[in-house]
Amino acid sequence: MAKKTLPKIEQRVAHFIREHQLVSGEKPLLVAVSGGADSVCLLHVLAGLQEELGISLHIAHLDHRLRGADSVADADYVKGLAGRLDIPLTVGREDVKAYQKMNKISLEEAAREVRYRFLAETADSVGADRVATGHTIDDHVETMLMHLVRGTGTRGLVGLKPVSRWRLGGREITIVRPLLGISRQETDDYCRDNKLEPRLDATNLLLSPLRNRIRQQLLPMLQDYNPGVAEALLRTATNATDELAFLDDEMSRVWDGVVKRYGKTIAFDKREFGRLNLALKRHLLRTAMEHLLGNLKDIEARHIEEIIDVLDKPAGKQVSLPWGMVFAVEYERYLLGKEPSALCPFPPLAGEHSLDVPSETKLPGWLVKAEVIGREEITEKGRGFVALIDLDETGGRLSVRHRKTGDRFQPLGLSAEKKLNEFMIDARIPRTWRERIPVVCASGRTVDTPGQIIWLVGYRIDERVKITEKTKRVLRLEFKPE
Repeated sequence: MAKKTLPKIEQRVAHFIREHQLVSGEKPLLVAVSGGADSVCLLHVLAGLQEELGISLHIAHLDHRLRGADSVADADYVKGLAGRLDIPLTVGREDVKAYQKMNKISLEEAAREVRYRFLAETADSVGADRVATGHTIDDHVETMLMHLVRGTGTRGLVGLKPVSRWRLGGREITIVRPLLGISRQETDDYCRDNKLEPRLDATNLLLSPLRNRIRQQLLPMLQDYNPGVAEALLRTATNATDELAFLDDEMSRVWDGVVKRYGKTIAFDKREFGRLNLALKRHLLRTAMEHLLGNLKDIEARHIEEIIDVLDKPAGKQVSLPWGMVFAVEYERYLLGKEPSALCPFPPLAGEHSLDVPSETKLPGWLVKAEVIGREEITEKGRGFVALIDLDETGGRLSVRHRKTGDRFQPLGLSAEKKLNEFMIDARIPRTWRERIPVVCASGRTVDTPGQIIWLVGYRIDERVKITEKTKRVLRLEFKPE
């Protein structure tokens, strides 16, 4: 039987671009060109398709300053290629090793972050809305294996996608991969047939980067077990993509009823989240992390499982996650973010402060208004940040502080004192709030212990200072957050 002849690479790339809507034609397409066979093949193919696809191109090349004279030669080669194809070029130069040292990450991670930051900046400067990279089927398979080795969920099995978003810091770019249906061998053959003579990056032969070890050691070993392992992995990626599409549909259906975002923190309704299928819970958690971080770099399956394991734990339990994120269990909700305490309605309160009666006193984060009125002037009930207290029972010597170990008071409606910490637990006050809640103290006729608590602001006054028929002077206290 005669060997089936594949369409030319140009035709396959054009079909892939149209199938996945990789280009718009409205703005220039930025092409990342390192000088290696994959990116040179990509550039040459796209240059020949400009008229057919209705696109204009701009080349971006970054010198990572990692290979000395070879890096300079790479840049010169790309300049020559841009000149022959009559395509504008932007060349950047960055110190990747200095970036690696400053951020304490691997050289591979540093090179990737610096490269994508440069591409985002260049795209902005030339008005491009997308960046084309030379990733091939081989990169796709290697990425899947990297995710498996590091520990991944279903999303990691998808590997590389034709279109993806990359966000680093405040910058975000759209990455398109027109060669994702082409093999690395085919890009080598294309460059040879078209006499393009791409550059060889000797660092691709080193075994220190994980991707290189997977390419040179793991994949050949797997092929000994199954010569069709690459095809098997690609089928797995297709299945994972289909399953994720289903999960995305389910997630969009329940998202608004389960998830609320407050700046840099995401809150999950505890009851509604608990009703979801376990697979959907995992998907929601990963998606929420991606919303907060911009990508799922360093987020592994074990991190998701650590969260799953604490869902039924008591309020106050926390899980530390990469990038300084925390998952916190509260009474009615779960919080995910770098600063879950940011949702606390109480500003931080340090030290102890005196309150004059009557007066308006400024405290850190608060304006406290203390006024004296007659019992007959009461027009409201004490609630929230307002308290109505019998002034003759408290006296006029008041102070405000945060809680202390051993604090006790007699909550309104109870016949005996209770530890403040126990009251906070019973009142289902989130752990992250407790140190911030102002505690008003006084000394008076009934409250005869210096510094006795008379009000836990926002929650309960002390039974012994409540308004009664015998009350003559009412102390109205109001805390206003500033």
